[in-house]
Amino acid sequence: MQRVYATPEQLSAHLGGAAPDDADRLLARASEDIDSALLTAVYPVDDDGTPTGEPVRAALANAACAQVEWWLASGDDGTGAAGQWDSVSIGPVSLSGRSARRPGASGVELAPRAARTLRRAGLEPGVVIAW
Repeated sequence: MQRVYATPEQLSAHLGGAAPDDADRLLARASEDIDSALLTAVYPVDDDGTPTGEPVRAALANAACAQVEWWLASGDDGTGAAGQWDSVSIGPVSLSGRSARRPGASGVELAPRAARTLRRAGLEPGVVIAW
């Protein structure tokens, strides 16, 4: 079962304005990236695999929102394709050049703010959180 860590309302609050029309899709993709980045992280979950601790739930929601915010700022649609090309144009937004960032060990390129949010919460691969 795919968990989505944040709601469009949380994304709207994070962005300080209206969430995009495809917020549900973007948040689902961001949550997949967060799951992949935390593949070997250990933290308490319920029978459905949903985190039980409020600090963990909050960190996952904030990280998912930060991931979407980064995609929106970079002109990505949540596929990661914008990071693969020298030039990207979507509507009036045009980006060029190649990012020096490379995917982490999980194979996922997390937004810097998303990665920091997870690290501050102690959510890193191989780290056990006992709340």
